[in-house]
Amino acid sequence: MRPKKTRWVKCEPGERCFRPQCKSSVGLDGVSMTLDEFEALRLADYKGLKQQDAADRLKISRSTFSRIVVSAHKKIADALVNVKAIKIEGGCCKITRRKK
Repeated sequence: MRPKKTRWVKCEPGERCFRPQCKSSVGLDGVSMTLDEFEALRLADYKGLKQQDAADRLKISRSTFSRIVVSAHKKIADALVNVKAIKIEGGCCKITRRKK
């Protein structure tokens, strides 16, 4: 298997874990989302960038970006439909700081 290419993330999430308030945290299932999945959602869905532009920002191919977004959408849908927590962690990422 080929090693994963480093993805360049500009936005670190303020919170790393989100859980439903209507359900006790005891025994609560969860899904894990990587930082690159979080960044892909931010660029595509929040910022409204086209896939090629978002892929360029992460320094990956458009097809890789597409796979990351699909994976992130499935995880979010699973968490919403099945009332699960979402934890953002890991991934093959480097966080870039904004220039002042």
